[in-house]
This record gives sequence, structure tokens and C-alpha cells, in this order.
Amino acid sequence: MRCGDNAKSLISESEVGKIASEGLRQEYEEVLNKEKRMFMTGNEVIAWAALAANADFMYGYPITPQNEIMHYWAKLAPHFGRGFLQTEDEISAGFAMLRGALVGKKTFSGTAGPGNILMQEPIAMAEMMRLPGVWVIQQRGGPSTATVIYSQQELRLTATGGNGEGMRIVYSTSSHQELFEYTIKAFNAAWKYRFPAFVLGDGYQAKMRETVTLFRPEARGWENLTAEPILLRPGIPYLDRDPVHLRNTFNIEEELNKILMEYVTDFEQLKPALIEWEEESDPAVEVLIVAHGIVARAANGAVENLKLQGWKVGYFRPITVRPFPGEALRRVVSENPELKIVVVESAYGQLLSIVKEELYGLSNTIASLLRPGVGITTEEIEATIVHLG
Repeated sequence: MRCGDNAKSLISESEVGKIASEGLRQEYEEVLNKEKRMFMTGNEVIAWAALAANADFMYGYPITPQNEIMHYWAKLAPHFGRGFLQTEDEISAGFAMLRGALVGKKTFSGTAGPGNILMQEPIAMAEMMRLPGVWVIQQRGGPSTATVIYSQQELRLTATGGNGEGMRIVYSTSSHQELFEYTIKAFNAAWKYRFPAFVLGDGYQAKMRETVTLFRPEARGWENLTAEPILLRPGIPYLDRDPVHLRNTFNIEEELNKILMEYVTDFEQLKPALIEWEEESDPAVEVLIVAHGIVARAANGAVENLKLQGWKVGYFRPITVRPFPGEALRRVVSENPELKIVVVESAYGQLLSIVKEELYGLSNTIASLLRPGVGITTEEIEATIVHLG
């Protein structure tokens, strides 16, 4: 420490840190305020989206290919008074999220593969107690550890995992712009409807770089809900406010059934407000390609190329895979009994089984291109359509 007249002009290391932090905060805020076009990885996009959604805390445990979500969030969060905690495993991370939600914090996590499996216990509790939370799933190859690279093998696990009825909101993204926008939507949906919400990405989206426009939801007229405490609210229960009584266990079957049917009714009534999809079809189309996530990009490219060759090809992409846009798909298919459906996915029939379930009773031919644990190219989809004839 220096002494003397010049000491008055010195500032402490902590003050230097505060000044530096404030400078970085202003720099980061400018990115969102000015709607800057950026070139970054998908995992980095997720961290920025959580910041734009006013997330308060991320709880997580490292697992490839989502690790950089934690890294980037840990870099951004301190400058905005937000937090991050690496827990001892995914189970504890999930339960820590629920604790945060109970006291009025927007919480989220990122995971993949075996981590997604471990997360199912706290996610099921979130369903049972109607607690909000956002999970980003960057799918990797399975079963078990398998590969750290890519797959679409976590569709069923994410949409209907856990020992319950799968009352969840799941968005399947296909681009970095969608990663940003649907992460914000997931926060709004979770806290508006009180069901767990998911962004279903994959290892390719996590690691690849592409352009994305970052923005503040409010600047575009989007909702950006504020989390309110579920427990520990001001006032005396029964006198100043209604009591809050959350339960995760029940004494008799009929008691549980009554609660579950109330939740099912709520979830079914929300479907029109939640369901999203893309379609490119008309009555003249002879082949309809159905794909989700990043595979839908290859499918869309195949449709454009095949059209140039004279093929009458259409395209259907579910954006919400839970709840699934089954009525929309059935409407498209039922317009033409001769329409052939080709389901394309990087899994062995997870999307295919959902499509078959939604189209039950229709006589249309359903074919598939199934490549579990590996990417699918536009050329492979084109070859499948040509072979199908």
C-alpha cells in the first residue's frame, strides 16, 4: 500500500473490478439494445437468450455438447447480478432449479444424453407440483455415453420422459436464430403456464457457428414475464392471502387421479396457444417430407432441389414436438389419400412413431429415412425420395 498525498488518487482493486464490470455490462447491453448481428456458436446463443429473457440463475453439471452454455453464462451473468452454480450432478441441478422457482427466480439448465436421463426425476417433480423451469437439451448420441457429437435420439425422453404423462412444452429448433427466440419463448411459456419447458437442440447446433440477430424481447413487443415467488409471499396465510400448499405425494389413488386430470385438462386447453409448425404443401403434392430440428434444414433443401427437377414434393416440420401439431399434419395428409409420407430423422423411429400415431386410420403410405446417431444430408433425402418413386 502506498502512503502520502498521492494515496487519495488511488482506488482499490475491488473498485477497479467494479469499473471494469460496469464497462463490460454496457458493452453486453449494447449487443441486445442495438439488435446486433453476431456470428457465434449455438451454445453461446443460448446464454445470450437467457440473458435477454431475464433469467436469474443457471444450475448445471458439465456434459458435452452443452458445456459452453455454462461457460458463456458464467461469463455474462456476474455483470448483471445473475448467478451460476455447478452442482454435484444433474439431479441436484434440477432440484436446485425448482428451489429457485419457488422463491421467484427464473432458473434454467442445460444438459444432454445421460444428463437428460438424470434430470428426469426433478423434471417429473416440476410436472407434479406445476413448477416452471427451462431445460436446454443439446442431444448427443445414445444409448448411454455413446458419442458426444449429435443425434435426435432424445425426442421421446425429452417430450414424455419421467414417470408421468409428459405434460411439458418442447420446442425443436433448427437454427441459431430459433435457438435464441425459442429459448425466450420457453421462459415465457414455463412461467405463464406453470409447466416445464424445453429447447430441444443437438450437438451440431451447439457447436457450429452461424449468424444470429440478438435483441431484447420488449423492443419487439414480445412478452418477457417476471417471475413471482410461489412460496414465502408477503402476508399471513388465511388472513392476508390464500395459503400455498404444494404436494408431490398423495395418500390414495383417487386423490392423485383427480389432480392429474385437472393438470391434463389444463394442458389440453393450452395446446392451441402453444402448438407451432411449418408446412409447405398443396393438394397437388405427391410426397410429404416430415422432419424436425436441424434435419428439417436438410429436408427443406431437398424439397427445393426436387421441385426444380419436377417433383411434386411438400414439407411438414413440427416446431413444438410436445404438444405435437397432430391435427395440422392430419389435415394436410387427409386432403390426398395418395399422398406418400416420408419421415426423416437421426433416430430409429422416434418421430416416425409419433407420426404414425397421429395419422392412425388413414391409408397413406408412410416411408422413412432413419439414421440414428448420425447427420442426414440433403442429398440422402433426395435419393430416398427418388428411390421411393
